[in-house]
Amino acid sequence: MSLPRALSPVVRAAKTPMGAIAGLWLVLIIAVAILAPLIAPYAYDAQNLPASFQPPSSAHLLGTDEFGRDLLTRIIYGARTSLSVSVISIAISVFAGMVLGAAAGYVGGAFDRAVTIVVDLSWSFPEILVALILVAIIGPGVTGTMAAICVAYLAQFTRLTRSQILAIRSETYIEAARSLGAGGRFILFRHLLPNALAPVLVAGMLATGDAIILEATLGFFGLGAQPPLPSWGSMMSSGSALLFKAPWIIILPGLAVAITVVAINLFGDALIGALDIKTRLREA
Repeated sequence: MSLPRALSPVVRAAKTPMGAIAGLWLVLIIAVAILAPLIAPYAYDAQNLPASFQPPSSAHLLGTDEFGRDLLTRIIYGARTSLSVSVISIAISVFAGMVLGAAAGYVGGAFDRAVTIVVDLSWSFPEILVALILVAIIGPGVTGTMAAICVAYLAQFTRLTRSQILAIRSETYIEAARSLGAGGRFILFRHLLPNALAPVLVAGMLATGDAIILEATLGFFGLGAQPPLPSWGSMMSSGSALLFKAPWIIILPGLAVAITVVAINLFGDALIGALDIKTRLREA
């Protein structure tokens, strides 16, 4: 599949009103995260205690926190932390889930039953509980958070990929490929996985929004990125005790999380409409 053809659903999704607005915000927040060292007005760990709890002003557009650190700078760097952790974790989880789900759906038999049992068992636990257990084992920090997100969403992508493979492997063109002597590996990677890719990638995009919330939750509990590295969740945690004294410390990072997650969900819905895979996702 050529690059223009692969990107055509994204273009169609961006042409819808909500898709355009959501896509614009996502492009903006990604650009901000990438260019953080160039556009941030201060160093994210620069403290100025005499300037603590300053409301938004010309010197600090979004105010300062309890250590006098510029809140705009920390939100910008928090975007880099939260987005990179969530996107990389979901990407790894999608890849691992596709490999495991495709193998289970195509091979079948005892291997399929074993994978299904493990997936169903892990599916029964809330993502936050799985994440808390893994972070407790691995330890707080970016690495523990990424591992927790990967494992928490692995069952979702494994189950979705398996269901897509089971639906596709009985198609006529798959039987024709077998009758022409095509091997299992060729059929899996040439026919099955490419046709199962679209709904899994859309599900991965929607799960990225959930992963941002999960990362923020772990950060709020002090289990995510450790100080002085900023993340949206840890910023909200530090501002929770200062809600009435300096409400901007918790409200502004919370708005960044909310707007980003809503934008991801809106663009994901627009992409589902562009790909016309609502039925396939509903049947998974």
